[in-house]
Amino acid sequence: MPENLTYPKIPRGTVVRYNHRATYDLRTIHTIFNTTPVVHVSFTPDPDEPFPAILPMIGQMGSFEYPSADIDEPLECYLHGYVSSRIINLAREATKREGSRGIPVCIAATKIDGLVLSLTPNSHSYNYRSAILHGYASLVTSDEEKLWAMELITNSVVPGRWINSRIPPDKTEQDSTQILRILIESGSGKVRDGMPNDDKKDLDRAEVLDRVWTGVVPMWEQFGEPIPGPYNKVAEVPEYITGFVSAANEGHRRQAVAAAKTPAPKRVKKTDEE
Repeated sequence: MPENLTYPKIPRGTVVRYNHRATYDLRTIHTIFNTTPVVHVSFTPDPDEPFPAILPMIGQMGSFEYPSADIDEPLECYLHGYVSSRIINLAREATKREGSRGIPVCIAATKIDGLVLSLTPNSHSYNYRSAILHGYASLVTSDEEKLWAMELITNSVVPGRWINSRIPPDKTEQDSTQILRILIESGSGKVRDGMPNDDKKDLDRAEVLDRVWTGVVPMWEQFGEPIPGPYNKVAEVPEYITGFVSAANEGHRRQAVAAAKTPAPKRVKKTDEE
């Protein structure tokens, strides 16, 4: 059986602290991104600006060149933006420069699966899945790729939503929307699951064990019942929406409960680097 594809462990993208939680697996990292409704994109707005900029954006991992590529294969990240936003303007200028790969960006996504309540405040934590990608953002200039990416991102909201809406977007809508394509250079993830894992010095103290509740409170995203809009004329909520809501809610619940019931992670001796 072939090994899972992974991102290269280069200094910029290598997890140091609690590195036993690290993953470079493409499937894990891409799944975190594709199931996070809003990702955060960091970039340098201007060489003279001392502070980096960070934007909440929506996007998806995918491949226009190889649309049948699976989640565990090399993919690009596509981000939806407004035509005159700062990051779009920077990418537009970079696209015009000969030999430019685009503007360097860092993209972060995080899922929370539970509250980890330990004996001491210092040992409290979350069960979580997080991922970071580094890459170069450039503007999608092909109408065909742009429409493909818009469909990809729309269907990430609710699968099947693109075909079940008024399509294609008209010229005004297309002109006001821009898509960034991120060529990924490196990626890493970090996953914490399991029960609390307190120090032996506290586990040996009966008075502490008798007084302090420990465990995990599972936490997951939950979609509510669809509420019709003021001009909606469709009597019944379509099955592609209700089915998605039901399946997603159950999947989120199972993920959080399974993470909570995982045995406590092995304690690793800290190093100076940690």
